[in-house]
Amino acid sequence: MFARLIADSFTRRPRRKLLTVAALSLGMAVVTAALSVALDVGDRLAAEFTSLGANLVVTPQADSLPLEIGGVDYRPVNSGAYLPESDLPKIKSVFWHNNIIAFAPILEVPVQAWSPASKNSFSPGVVENATLLGTWSQHALALSDGKEFVTSAEKTNSWWSVEGRWFTENADETLIGANFARKFAVKIGDSVNVAAAAKPAWKNLRVVGIIATGGPEDDAIVGPLSIAQELSGKPGLYRKLYVLALTKPEDAFAHRDPKTMDQKDFERWSCSPYVSSIAYSIQQVLPGSDVRVIRRIADSEGQILTRVRSLLWLVTLAALLAAALAVGASSAASVIERRSELALMKALGAGSGMVGFLLAAEQLLLAFVGGTLGYGFGYVLARIVGTKIFGVPPLPSFLVLGVVLALATVVTLLGSALPLRRATHCEPAPILRGE
Repeated sequence: MFARLIADSFTRRPRRKLLTVAALSLGMAVVTAALSVALDVGDRLAAEFTSLGANLVVTPQADSLPLEIGGVDYRPVNSGAYLPESDLPKIKSVFWHNNIIAFAPILEVPVQAWSPASKNSFSPGVVENATLLGTWSQHALALSDGKEFVTSAEKTNSWWSVEGRWFTENADETLIGANFARKFAVKIGDSVNVAAAAKPAWKNLRVVGIIATGGPEDDAIVGPLSIAQELSGKPGLYRKLYVLALTKPEDAFAHRDPKTMDQKDFERWSCSPYVSSIAYSIQQVLPGSDVRVIRRIADSEGQILTRVRSLLWLVTLAALLAAALAVGASSAASVIERRSELALMKALGAGSGMVGFLLAAEQLLLAFVGGTLGYGFGYVLARIVGTKIFGVPPLPSFLVLGVVLALATVVTLLGSALPLRRATHCEPAPILRGE
């Protein structure tokens, strides 16, 4: 009988029910789209920020007080201490090793250079001072578990633009900076002879690419790390290491000093992929190193994510409020239309609880239908938004479906609470008399 009463209510008054379902569907569609994007935006932003390059830099601990102005290091390139290349496989043994996408050491060597192919003042017999940057290109690093990890400066410095190709490891090849090539009329296929200032032995390197970065690399020569180590007399050493890690945007908790944390907070901090916690774990496995966060990247990621999520939550709250108002208006109109029916039920012996339960059951059924339709429409909207912004649509989530159905139920009950209360407390006699 109870199911028959509900079915009769839907068949005799479909317009009000459709209006309520439509309001819930639209509201829940916006909520679904916002929640789907909000849950996915952190990973998508992290993936986007990896294209900006390394977010950690490792230097010798002896250089913990660098002379930097405006992000530019003004120390001589051959000053300070060095770190052993043999310790680098340990980076992939830290707790967050899967989040470490790439790393590449740098060794800067002041050299003298000349090119036999140059047609400018940089001609045979004319020696110019330059900087050789030794690094990795598609370097296969043997790990302690027997696996290989391939990494390179191409990944940690992804904004570097190379005309031609990168040099091959263990080959006498090099890249030259765009300013260097233009100044001395050196092109791809030519050769450049380099020698350390303290060692007159010349090394002939074939130019395989021209690099443009908008930085000091445009005036330098970029070659294999092994050649830089050979010329500088620093075998197995490097000066600086850039690390690219996939991280979670930092919040207020991430900026706390781990030395001031108790054991519980420290475990929580260590088990979160903050860039600062990854930096801490790397420093533990690289003796004598100082690991610093490149704040321009880490802070930008956190600020953008906070603003995007705040906007999405505001949109969600606005959609819920609009849906609750629409449901409330529809419920009030429905109760007014059904006053005689409700009064007759009470006159025949139905209690206030029974009447309220009947009306609440109708609203819950509307919430389920509206929430389900809203989730379907919202997921389509989320795919459109995700594709437009990030190029990849979010995946469907049963968690979002459950949350949407729960929100639809809460919004429906809250929106119709006042009309239902009035319906259950109505006096049947005046209504049946037409008063």
